[in-house]
Amino acid sequence: MVVKTQSKGRGITSLHIGTNNVRRYFPKGTRDIELQLGHLTIQCGLKPDFWHGQPEIYDPRLGAWLESKHLHGHQDRTPVPLAMIPAGNNSFQLQPMSLRARMRSKVPSLPAA
Repeated sequence: MVVKTQSKGRGITSLHIGTNNVRRYFPKGTRDIELQLGHLTIQCGLKPDFWHGQPEIYDPRLGAWLESKHLHGHQDRTPVPLAMIPAGNNSFQLQPMSLRARMRSKVPSLPAA
């Protein structure tokens, strides 16, 4: 699934998951998930609002990792797309998207002739 970074000011960065991704990948009532961030693995809690219009994951450790790995040099704090890959029960691997995958997600497919 494609998720995006979300900045709410200096040092406060979260992941915006998106409503459709929440419905598809997160069983309602899940309290926490495991995120694999390269060689680091962290547990992140999910707030009840996660399923009610606020599909984001915030954790200070996640925010620090996002800041150090993916937002360096982005002065305007533009959201950065990331791949969040299911890796087991309530476990996901977070990694940068390749340029090719980013282009595919932005370019609409042409109708069949």
